[in-house]
Amino acid sequence: MSKKKAFALRINEEMLNAIEKWASDEFRSTNGQIEYLLMQALKKANRHPRQSNNDTPKSDN
Repeated sequence: MSKKKAFALRINEEMLNAIEKWASDEFRSTNGQIEYLLMQALKKANRHPRQSNNDTPKSDN
């Protein structure tokens, strides 16, 4: 599993309220929703991070 790094995010109240509502509708935390949206944007721009060998699931073979 990759490390998570905390940092402060300044966001306007209306946008945060919309993200919180969307997260609730998708059964995610607000943080999880923001991570999901950022990952979707990275994938769409073909800039998503590659998984390192430590991040890949181990097979039971």
